[in-house]
Amino acid sequence: MSMLITTRSPYIDGKSVVGEGEPLAVVNPATEESFVEVETTSVEQTESAILAARRAFDQGDWAWADRRVRANYILRMLDYFEEIHTALGHSIQQETGATTRMLGSAQLDHAIVQMRQTVDLYLSLPEEEYSPRPLDLAVATNSVGLSVMTYEPVGVVSCISAYNCPFWMNAWKAIPALLTGNTVVMRPSPFTPLSALVFAEAAEAAGLPPGVLNIVVEAGFEGSALMTSHPAVDQISFTGSSGVGKVIMKQAAATIKRVMLELGGKSVQLYLPDGVDKAPMGLPTVFGNHAGQACVAATRMLVPHDRKSEVLEKGAAIAARLTIGDPTDLSTSMGPLISAGQRERCESYVKRSVSHGGRVVSGGKRPKNLPVGYYFEPTILDVPDNSNPAAQEEIFGPVVTVIGYDTVDEAIAIANDSPYGLSGQVYSPDLLAATAAARRIRAGAINVNGLGANAYASSGGYKESGLGRERGVDGLRTYQEIKHLSVNNW
Repeated sequence: MSMLITTRSPYIDGKSVVGEGEPLAVVNPATEESFVEVETTSVEQTESAILAARRAFDQGDWAWADRRVRANYILRMLDYFEEIHTALGHSIQQETGATTRMLGSAQLDHAIVQMRQTVDLYLSLPEEEYSPRPLDLAVATNSVGLSVMTYEPVGVVSCISAYNCPFWMNAWKAIPALLTGNTVVMRPSPFTPLSALVFAEAAEAAGLPPGVLNIVVEAGFEGSALMTSHPAVDQISFTGSSGVGKVIMKQAAATIKRVMLELGGKSVQLYLPDGVDKAPMGLPTVFGNHAGQACVAATRMLVPHDRKSEVLEKGAAIAARLTIGDPTDLSTSMGPLISAGQRERCESYVKRSVSHGGRVVSGGKRPKNLPVGYYFEPTILDVPDNSNPAAQEEIFGPVVTVIGYDTVDEAIAIANDSPYGLSGQVYSPDLLAATAAARRIRAGAINVNGLGANAYASSGGYKESGLGRERGVDGLRTYQEIKHLSVNNW
């Protein structure tokens, strides 16, 4: 068996504790076999974690320490992740089914690099800013007055993440929250607990003060409901479905918690008439991105009607050449879905699409040569219009709908005809035209002629795709309160 990270227990108030819940079997989606069991927390233990974080914030030194001190703790945690890189990579791969190619990018390596960049960015930001008042107001009533905006930590932050890129998402939540002086309770998806428990090892290695970072694990939702409703929690950072996001908003409302939500998406890849030649290659980009299990996956492809047949034909040929199978094999292009339930969801949407006038161009079923593992063929659907269920609802799998348009105005209308607004893509050699189209798409991040996400630029959703921003300056300020400090002569 591949070497794995060693922690199997929840981490509360600076120490690993024996979980009071039922053991949780972690299943490798490529083999359908349980490869490890982890301990889970009871609801009472989850509350203990919340209260530990509360004490660490209210009574400890973390929140008001020099920010360079906090940054050094975080850098030591990142050093630890690099020290155990091999075991961490194996652990992520076995619990997610991510390909080795993805470990070199979104699943692991990029996460560590971008967290180091986030530390640098945080240290470059001002801790206070003087209000831009005119001189006559600053010296009003014959006295000098200061008007300063200060940035302070919010308090206790509940970080709840999804399963698709778990280590990266845990890092994108916990690291900025900790850097800015908050204390954290982390709850991973029950599919991917190892990617969170490794943060306990890193906290120990870095000497993080007790209670600053707590990690709870559960198979159900009682603990997470407590994390989103408990009066000792000040902020929620959640990544997951829009449906769960709506529930969290209701749970948080009673205590007016700050809520950061990165939710579902049904993003477009729009090819303007002079950019259609690149369209077929947009399909393997979705399929290779963790089998389409990405909220930003551009699963609606928009091309001119008169080029649609050509794109479908070339796309099907490309999909047929993709290697599906063992994610540890370097030649594999696409691995499995996370569970049997997710595979059944893909099958269901293909059937619904066809019943509403769609046509399966490629894929649409389980691969015959892979009877074991939660695999689903890379699927291309030719749909008559944007009202098709596969074009309107998030599937979270390797299923792309191809939709035709007559004019760019119509394409923009199709792009915006969605309850979601997380991201999008526009392709054209005419940068002015492509940028003009990108500006008209209502989504939180639009890529023109390529994909890009980095530590210095934030992303977030419009409409039912979420609230708030992650990454960049905005992603750090998300975890800070702004206080107006007015100081005047005696």
